[in-house]
Amino acid sequence: MSQTITLQQFYNDYLPKDAAKKCQLLPQMGHFNVFKRGDSFCKRFTQIHRTDFYKIALVIGTGRLHREDEVIEVNGKSLIFYNPTIPHLWESVSEKQEGYFCLFNNHFVAPSLADNNFRSSPLFNTNLNPVYNLTSEQARDLSFIFRKMLDEVESGYVQKYEILHHYLHLLIHEAHKMEPVNFSSDKYLNAASRISSLFIELLERQFPVDSTEQSLKLKTPHDFAERLSVHVNHLNRAVKEVTGKSTTEIISARVANEAQALLKHTDNSVAEIAYSLGFEHPSNFNVFFKKQTQKTPKMLRARV
Repeated sequence: MSQTITLQQFYNDYLPKDAAKKCQLLPQMGHFNVFKRGDSFCKRFTQIHRTDFYKIALVIGTGRLHREDEVIEVNGKSLIFYNPTIPHLWESVSEKQEGYFCLFNNHFVAPSLADNNFRSSPLFNTNLNPVYNLTSEQARDLSFIFRKMLDEVESGYVQKYEILHHYLHLLIHEAHKMEPVNFSSDKYLNAASRISSLFIELLERQFPVDSTEQSLKLKTPHDFAERLSVHVNHLNRAVKEVTGKSTTEIISARVANEAQALLKHTDNSVAEIAYSLGFEHPSNFNVFFKKQTQKTPKMLRARV
């Protein structure tokens, strides 16, 4: 079973010692850093893993991105978004691996969560394809942004982290520019989109589940509606309008996805996992899990 790699572990175990020394986990502003990709670095990860930090990589090379039970072929030039909640592994195919990657923690992106463009990116919306294929011109433009990040990280400018925030937003916007444009002048749809985005943000903030001693706080549509200060019927209508799914369906699918990750990638007991996901009794969790996945928790673990 895989592990969750913390930011400090990443520096200590996967980067040269001089890079680890530069790791500053600043509580007042969070952490951000950027590196060049290289052949040796790309081969250091050997098993699927989760992280407690976000990552965006400009990949120049050929490889496979393993995510849960999915494998995405990456050929040539791509921009890849890594969400901490999704177990992943990069498998290099071509010998030559170039490009850049930046990494940052929750605290660093906290000021950006009010930005709908940020919340609707693959960093937070795990239903989106995390891989964007690039033209040579797009790869060149993105390389320029990453090089500016490298320069800024090395600079002594007092407000460099504010500039790095802007570069991070620029990467997000470049990704959105590659997506199909869907304009709508309907005011209700705009309001519904905002409520739906806030709902998804609250849902995703609860994951990954790292402790068996705490249980999910928000478990039902009523819980989310109360936190968002809207009537539950209004929340349900907005979410259905935007996503085509009910609020309950989205919550259940996300909890089931986390349950599968915990069963596959931790040694926690079924009872501990059930409690951490908001179930008072393992039997209730077993019924829920089988309804969502057509398997029992024990059946899933037996196949891992």
